[in-house]
Amino acid sequence: MDAIAFTFSRPETTSAVTRGAARLLGATGYAPLLEVSLPNGRRADIMALGRRGEILIVEVKSSVEDFRVDRKWRDYLEYCDRFAFAVAPEFPRDILPDEPGLIVADSFDGAMLREAVADPVSGPRRKAITLAFGRLAAMRAIAASGVST
Repeated sequence: MDAIAFTFSRPETTSAVTRGAARLLGATGYAPLLEVSLPNGRRADIMALGRRGEILIVEVKSSVEDFRVDRKWRDYLEYCDRFAFAVAPEFPRDILPDEPGLIVADSFDGAMLREAVADPVSGPRRKAITLAFGRLAAMRAIAASGVST
């Protein structure tokens, strides 16, 4: 029998990688939130808060084209202690820069292939980001519960 080749659209790939990366982060002690707006107008695909308050931002790249046209990833660095890319297993990882961390994920799970180097944010900025993160998480929990505010 011939092997069946599966091809996913860009939105399906983004969804699968995001899900697997978020599951990995949750399993490693981070509390991830998806699509978090930052004060500079950018939107982080995943922002995660660690057990000791460390802030990780993950940028999901669904294709080579997505990576090549979207050069805004450096705009996230001032809002996190660590930054990583998350890509699908078939993504050509050699085109990614060496500095950020690297997560390879599918819709079920992920693996951290390269740890993100720590570059801590300042105390006042950490406090502001952490408060905004907590408020966003609480508002999303209320909305998901069906309670109107």
